[in-house]
Amino acid sequence: MSDKEKKYYKQDWHPENAGDEYAVRVVKANSSSNYEPQKYKSKEPTVEDLVEGVLSNNRTMVAKTITLIESNSEKHHQKANEILARLIDHSGNSIRIGITGVPGAGKSTLIEALGLYLIEKGHKVAVLAVDPSSTITKGSILGDKTRMEKLSKEENAFIRPSPSSGTLGGVTRKTRETITVCEAAGFDVILIETVGVGQSEVTVRSMVDFFMLINIAGAGDELQGIKKGVIELSDALIINKADGDNETRANIAKADFTNALHYLKPATKGWQTKAFTCSAISGKGIDEIWKVISKFVQLTKTNGVFEERRKDQLIEWTFSMIENELKERFYHHQLVKEKIPQLQKEILNGNKLPTQVVEELLTIYFNKNQ
Repeated sequence: MSDKEKKYYKQDWHPENAGDEYAVRVVKANSSSNYEPQKYKSKEPTVEDLVEGVLSNNRTMVAKTITLIESNSEKHHQKANEILARLIDHSGNSIRIGITGVPGAGKSTLIEALGLYLIEKGHKVAVLAVDPSSTITKGSILGDKTRMEKLSKEENAFIRPSPSSGTLGGVTRKTRETITVCEAAGFDVILIETVGVGQSEVTVRSMVDFFMLINIAGAGDELQGIKKGVIELSDALIINKADGDNETRANIAKADFTNALHYLKPATKGWQTKAFTCSAISGKGIDEIWKVISKFVQLTKTNGVFEERRKDQLIEWTFSMIENELKERFYHHQLVKEKIPQLQKEILNGNKLPTQVVEELLTIYFNKNQ
């Protein structure tokens, strides 16, 4: 038997009388191998490993830290809190920019164009892209990293797609914590892309310095296509896709928005919200967007609004965490979990009102925790 015959063997589905022209070769296993699967299992990084990894901008450790923070497992909560406590003193040195807009406005394309422009100017950019989660399967496509192919290849860029997991506000439940990790890793511009504009998707305003609304011309009634409440929260309105035959329509939309903004109270004290046009595909207008953001930061730092807003956001973050923690504890309460199915049946059978069930469940929870 030749060395070649010893190394390979034919499977039972191999065509009879097939010669060397049949390319499939199955390699025989090495029976003398000392491979032990458990031996090569990677050890779980410690708090020290993750903190050092984040501070040294180790991308793997940054990603693992965010995954740990986003985890719903109770065993990860304490570890995540320890890490955040160690990183908090290294955070806060970035410009946080929230980006929302109507579906199809080209948010991801614009973010990539802006990110590449900023990296060229010497900045380090982190993109936190929030994808909507299915209410049925609870899954998300998380396709933003794929759509930002050029930016994802840049050494000074970090893109983190995360599922919204049913959280309102266009962000994830742990977006604030993720911002802290990215800032500690040395990223000086944080771009937060929300799941898309809606009446309740305004939470992002409470965690960013500059809030930008992306729209397109020719998508129907421009002022009705987005909610008035979101416009009132915006520091800039960007009309994207202002190129080719659409450039004229974009300029008309810009004029319409500019007129409408005169009747709205500015989102930030001392700052007048304005409308701008750009083309994320050609790059036209991207430099102007950054000039506007830079001017905004300079102005708000001078008049004290920047620092005041950051302090307000810390307080809001605190009480937001209290709400989340109470909700988690309530639904994980053993007696509450046992009682819910029975009370649901009583509501459906008409034996109890929802208000009565609420009172009963809260009484169970608070009596047990007194």
